[in-house]
Amino acid sequence: METNSRSDHGNNIATENQYGQTLGTPLTDWTPPPFPQEIAEQGNYCRLEILNPKKHTFDLYTANTEDISPASWTYLPYGPFESLKDYSTWLAAQSKLNDQQFYAIMDNRTNKAVGLAAYLRIAPNAGSIEVGHLKFSPLMQRTPVSTEAMYLMMKHAFQLGYRRYEWKCNTLNTPSKEAALRLGFQFEGIFRQAQIVKGHNRDTAWFSVIDQEWPVLSTAFEQWLSPFNFDTEGNQVERLADIRASLLP
Repeated sequence: METNSRSDHGNNIATENQYGQTLGTPLTDWTPPPFPQEIAEQGNYCRLEILNPKKHTFDLYTANTEDISPASWTYLPYGPFESLKDYSTWLAAQSKLNDQQFYAIMDNRTNKAVGLAAYLRIAPNAGSIEVGHLKFSPLMQRTPVSTEAMYLMMKHAFQLGYRRYEWKCNTLNTPSKEAALRLGFQFEGIFRQAQIVKGHNRDTAWFSVIDQEWPVLSTAFEQWLSPFNFDTEGNQVERLADIRASLLP
């Protein structure tokens, strides 16, 4: 039995039970979302395809070789891969995982895979899902493709009914933390000594977006990704963060 509904913070409503204990927001109409599968939405600059090693391995490996330094693999728990065969073996293994879902990021101009992303820590009963395994090749770095790919991943998760969307990274990985904030994630804290990666301690920074925040973020993404937001040389007219700020109360 729950009584005495009262306002908490934001749009949340906390309640008290018969013992005077405060409970969280009732979710009487919420049902667990399904496991993510094919993403139907296609963007202006890219689309996402479920990872198919036979189709995507060569393009992904070739795109990654555009990076002359292996530094982009530093904070990932795998890589760099010495050969196409090694990379192919690893991709094949990822495509068979039952608790994660990998996607190839396809450049609409070339129709080739230029990056990789995945859903992981998928918890339908909690309505929580994480985006990770992000490996953007130089062919998509600092282009609208990278932002649109993250928008499409986030959009699909919230359309399915997930209520919490997570981003985690090594707290020493400054570019990843800056990317999370630019995309609208909220910093939640650091899990100390969370993992050991490649023989080194990893403190993990946690970020999230929740469903109440998605409408504003979605509108901001759509405005930023509009062709009208780029000049003839492909430079952005307005920053994503500025657009998002203009939409907030």
